[in-house]
Amino acid sequence: MGCSKWRAAFNSGPLRAQSKLSVFLTMIFLFTYLFYCLSEYCESLPGPAYQHPVSSNDAPEGERLLGAHDASPESLLRRQQSASPNGLRSSNNISITNNFGSKKLPQAIIIGVRKGGTRALLKFLRVHPDVRAVGAEPHFFDRFYDKGLEWYRSLMPRTLEGQITMEKTPSYFITKEAPQRIQSMSRQAKLIVVVRDPVTRAVSDYTQSVSKAPELPSFQSMAFRNTTTGLIDTSWSAIRVGIYAKHLENWLRYFPLSRFLFVSGERLVTDPAGEMGRVQDFLGLKRVVTDKHFYFNQTKGFPCLKKPVGSARPRCLGKSKGRPHPQIPSEVLLRLRDFYRPFNLKFYQMTGQDFGWS
Repeated sequence: MGCSKWRAAFNSGPLRAQSKLSVFLTMIFLFTYLFYCLSEYCESLPGPAYQHPVSSNDAPEGERLLGAHDASPESLLRRQQSASPNGLRSSNNISITNNFGSKKLPQAIIIGVRKGGTRALLKFLRVHPDVRAVGAEPHFFDRFYDKGLEWYRSLMPRTLEGQITMEKTPSYFITKEAPQRIQSMSRQAKLIVVVRDPVTRAVSDYTQSVSKAPELPSFQSMAFRNTTTGLIDTSWSAIRVGIYAKHLENWLRYFPLSRFLFVSGERLVTDPAGEMGRVQDFLGLKRVVTDKHFYFNQTKGFPCLKKPVGSARPRCLGKSKGRPHPQIPSEVLLRLRDFYRPFNLKFYQMTGQDFGWS
């Protein structure tokens, strides 16, 4: 009897209308679910709007790629392996079509030299919209060559048609194996070498080293095998890097001189727009980076990029740049200049450029 009354109540009045509405909504839900399944979206619903990973050109100097300029290539690779197979991060396992270019092996590499001005050059180049560059130094051709070219490619930023992929590792210039390895990758690679007065460069190199290891011996005790005879210790890297002619001879076995551009580290400070004009011409780029982008920072003693519209401050190199050099006895500097002079002259002849180092 009770059941009969319940059925009668269900088949009449508001309860019946609510039941029909429930059935109708259930049917809509089922049809919607089937539609998404047929469209391959049934695994999950979209999460937040997709955001492309911050690139080395877009992030601040100290935060590019890994959040630290000197982050290792292995850390970069781990981060990229967490992305989806096509290199773009996906949200909730939904595959995302790549509309942001592709990863290419670099067409241009800043191969040297350490403490010559390579970081400044790369920072200035990043202003150009057609340059995409790795922030951290990959060290592929000197330290990680066994990882293979595909690993190296995976470190590169994505580029669109007409953009140039670049990287900077100053130690390549003095690495014996690097020229042949780069040639194996591309005979058409454009190679940029930033050079600086080798005596000043050696002191700058030592200054950076001693800032990290204050217990190091004095500059002069490391520069000479015997201070009495004045015999220079060429096994010390701070001295060895500055023998540019010797290193260039190795490179010219694999690349013609036309594949190189030699940038003056001194002129990059005194006339950054002029040197950047030469670099842009060499890379086949329009001269976008001009004198309007620079101002000279009197405190640091080198040029900085003017602040972009909407930015709170200009873009200068970090605190590690512009350190005051220790006082080196004048006789030590004179001996070093005498040592480097014949190598400098040979370098001028090889490159066809007089850099004016006394």
